[in-house]
Amino acid sequence: MNKFKTVFIVLLAVIVISVLGYAAFAGADDEPGGSSDPLVTQSYVDQYMQWKIVDLKTGQILQGHAGTELITRRGQAVVVDATGNGIPDVTGGADIHAGSAAPLNHLLVVPRDDGRGVKAQSPAVVMYRGGATVR
Repeated sequence: MNKFKTVFIVLLAVIVISVLGYAAFAGADDEPGGSSDPLVTQSYVDQYMQWKIVDLKTGQILQGHAGTELITRRGQAVVVDATGNGIPDVTGGADIHAGSAAPLNHLLVVPRDDGRGVKAQSPAVVMYRGGATVR
């Protein structure tokens, strides 16, 4: 009877360990970021994470959508803002209001989808990340 008890306890321990091991590793193939459960789609990365470059002609306006990041790389551009709230200059730590120069190589962030952006005063090169419209 003692031998039967020992075999039963060992068998029970093996079953418990097997069940716990399976439960711990059952979702390994579906981990976040894996091929079956990506954190983001490729189109999201292409649209929102990669910088795009636009050559603006004098008078053209680049309007950013909410969250768009802008960097004026060359030329002269001024901020366009019908709301009067300005565009945050993350590099300079201040808001830049309508008609003020968009400093070269400063990161500007468009907070809302309300027409804010930059207008080229001379041919300008602007990098942007996120959604934008050139008109």
